[in-house]
Amino acid sequence: MIIQLVLLIVGFVLLIKGAEWMVGGASALAKKYRVSDLAIGLTIVAFGTSAPEMVVNAIASYGGHPEIVLGSVIGSNNFNLFVILGIVGTISPIAVQSRTVSREIPLSLLAVVMLFLLSSGWLYGTANHINRMDGIILLTMFAFFLWFVYTQMKSDEEAVEVTEAKLTSGRIVLLIVAGLAGLIYGGKLVVDQAIAIATQVGVSEKTIGLTIVAAGTSLPELVTSIVAVTRSNNDMATGNIIGSNIFNFCLVVPICALIQPINYDPVFNQDLLFLAAGTLFLLVAMFTGGKRKLDRWEAVIFVLGYLAYTYYLASREFVG
Repeated sequence: MIIQLVLLIVGFVLLIKGAEWMVGGASALAKKYRVSDLAIGLTIVAFGTSAPEMVVNAIASYGGHPEIVLGSVIGSNNFNLFVILGIVGTISPIAVQSRTVSREIPLSLLAVVMLFLLSSGWLYGTANHINRMDGIILLTMFAFFLWFVYTQMKSDEEAVEVTEAKLTSGRIVLLIVAGLAGLIYGGKLVVDQAIAIATQVGVSEKTIGLTIVAAGTSLPELVTSIVAVTRSNNDMATGNIIGSNIFNFCLVVPICALIQPINYDPVFNQDLLFLAAGTLFLLVAMFTGGKRKLDRWEAVIFVLGYLAYTYYLASREFVG
């Protein structure tokens, strides 16, 4: 147990340092190539912080653990939205760009709806199953997302103010790569130790995926977003969260489905409903209080909602 606690601490240290290097390198990259912080957050930072989900779930899919895969991905997106956005918004109200309200948030909601329709068999195929064709459909959505961000980056080249990056290209690449390595390895350490402890006390794979693995693989997003907002970089913080959720559903899930088709337990429908409700609330919040801003009281609602959701999961596990 002592060794596991030490490894947990090491994992957290790597996560924190990796986030600092990632944000620093990504911000310098944005300045150097005249790309907005939001675009960098939606792509490079989102991909980097989603890497733990991709690694952990690809291994879980290959090993035949579909409940870990789905629980981790759905739980991670809930954690990103309710906990990370809630904590970041409590630290400082988050101003959101108009195109994020009109495009990225609805696209994130569409990803939730598509996963539900595909897994339920309402579009075609077999219910309660995510097959390789479903994976291809989700990857097509991901390609559309990348195309959309690319077109926006082209317009950003003219709109973003030209500033001289203080770091050389080599230094920027080194920071991003080192940050990614710290995030991935640190996240893996935390997840491995958490799963070991949970397994010892008899918690199911489904609940481990929805809570421990989901929270553990979302730690990079949490630390990265907190570091970004404390540096007054709200665009990178929101881009990281929304982009990561899209990456998880439209890249991680289809990759796992291509490795091995995933059996879908209908019990996850309520978790998808919770995620859809939270995404809708975020969209509505953009038109209440401060326009295109997540106010502190709205952020607190996110955190409280997640605490209630976690209590429900625990009661379902140990009572029902």
